[in-house]
Amino acid sequence: MSGASFTDLRARALSGLAMALIGIGAVWAGGLPFELLVCALTGLMIWELTRMLDPAAPFGKAEGAGFTAAVALWVFSAKLSGGLLLGALVLAVLLLAWRFPKDRGIAAAYLALILFAGLGLIVLRNVYGWEWVLWLVLLVIGSDVAGYFAGRIMGGPKLWPRVSPKKTWSGTVAGWVVAVAVGWAFMGVLGGGAGLVIISVLVAMAGQAGDIAESAIKRHSGVKDSSNLIPGHGGVMDRFDAMIAAALMVLLLIETGLMGLALAQPAGI
Repeated sequence: MSGASFTDLRARALSGLAMALIGIGAVWAGGLPFELLVCALTGLMIWELTRMLDPAAPFGKAEGAGFTAAVALWVFSAKLSGGLLLGALVLAVLLLAWRFPKDRGIAAAYLALILFAGLGLIVLRNVYGWEWVLWLVLLVIGSDVAGYFAGRIMGGPKLWPRVSPKKTWSGTVAGWVVAVAVGWAFMGVLGGGAGLVIISVLVAMAGQAGDIAESAIKRHSGVKDSSNLIPGHGGVMDRFDAMIAAALMVLLLIETGLMGLALAQPAGI
């Protein structure tokens, strides 16, 4: 192994360890520490999105968009609820998307994904507890790892070669299988019934779709990584593309009442 590749591997391992420790600590603490972490990640992803879709923007525009989004998510989630909360976030998405000189539709869609995913994570932790966040994290990581190794070992037809050339159907199905296993393993922990297995597969599928969606945006923008914020990993969006789509699916399941199907005793928010 060359010195350069070893340096990259070390940077990747150290930054991965740092992210894991910060994430575990925030999830365990809950409350304000977790909310601030989610809002910070939301702001960083919107900063990256702005830089990708509006590369000619003057200094301060992307930074302002990210800061505004982070503060909006924090204030709205703390002070509003129900329809007012959802409406305020929709308005924030529209105002932020309007500032893009082009690709406003793409920007609005991904802005909504990021902001509502942040809300989904906050709701999941504050209402359901840290065990549910652990379930979500293991779902996303497990399906991603299974998809990577199954795709490399088994190969086979590509899922969507024009957008994501490396993804295969074998890897996609392997991710679903792991989702079934995670859902089954957490039935006792979360007090859920067999519906939790179905919910787990739906959430894993959403995570896979989020990965593809970010690949499409990077291909559209002509960039390899969303940024270079995380040594050895690329950008925040590169690490959390699947997580935000999965979190959005969780929010939709909660708001529609379908999450109750996964619980022995249905509960709402």
